[in-house]
Amino acid sequence: MRFPSPYTLQQIATLVGCDMVGSEDFPVFGMNEIHVVREGEIVFVDHPKYYDKALQSQASVILINKRVDCPKGKALLISDDPFRDFNKLTDFFKPFEKAVKSISDSAKIGKNTVIQPNTFIGNNVTIGDNCIIHSNVCIYDDCVIGNNVIIHAGSVLGSDAFYYKNRPDGFDRLKSGGRVVLEDNVEIGALCTLDRGVTGDTTIKQGTKLDNQVQVGHDTLIGEKCLIASQVGIAGCVVIEDEVTLWGQVGISSAVTIGKKAVLLGQAGVSKSVPGGKSYFGTPVQESRETFKQLAYVKKIPSILRKLEE
Repeated sequence: MRFPSPYTLQQIATLVGCDMVGSEDFPVFGMNEIHVVREGEIVFVDHPKYYDKALQSQASVILINKRVDCPKGKALLISDDPFRDFNKLTDFFKPFEKAVKSISDSAKIGKNTVIQPNTFIGNNVTIGDNCIIHSNVCIYDDCVIGNNVIIHAGSVLGSDAFYYKNRPDGFDRLKSGGRVVLEDNVEIGALCTLDRGVTGDTTIKQGTKLDNQVQVGHDTLIGEKCLIASQVGIAGCVVIEDEVTLWGQVGISSAVTIGKKAVLLGQAGVSKSVPGGKSYFGTPVQESRETFKQLAYVKKIPSILRKLEE
């Protein structure tokens, strides 16, 4: 998330009420999660396991809960609770804006686009030309939809990321200030849910088609010309490269990459990245030919045992 204008380190420290290490006028241009953070932006870290990763990332400012040596060319914000203070920044730069109409006056809707009854379109949404948005679709604030897009009934674009910190009194939600972006010629089936990015974009690239009841997690990138069948669940921060096919009820864990032209057969469970150009099956997922061989061998076990007993 880029700020509307540059802020100084001193201004950010004052906003969240924490100490700083660095020049008061050190420029800050935005905030982001560690996997997409860029130079000039803030990243937060609150666990020793990830200190080095955050300090060595592209981030220019690290919001951290320990006093450490500040890397050259960077600045630190020292906080007793970086998670809480990251939420403060989201609230400040991307506050919730209530709707007053079913279709916001600030929404931009292209030529020949059809919006069916009972659809909600939030603030600052952009929809391109020749789209069809069916009944009871909900498009949250700031979503961007390209040309020739079809969204079927009951789908939700832009719901919050499923991202929580476990506190003694319950779960604390990391607030979402990102967007959902659909490129041209994307089709979304009925009752799909696409979570917006925490600070960046959840993106579906051109020509990709989603069946009904598909869940796409925050900050996930789905490439061009992918086919995703019903009841697939994709966690946050996943990268699905171009021309991938996911058959029904595939489940994909957070932060993995599915290579170009991979095919995942029904009910496959993916917990680690897989190369493209191959077919996969099972949980944990394996190359399908190898899995089918193993299943064939298992079926031979009773006959082998009978021969041993003779």
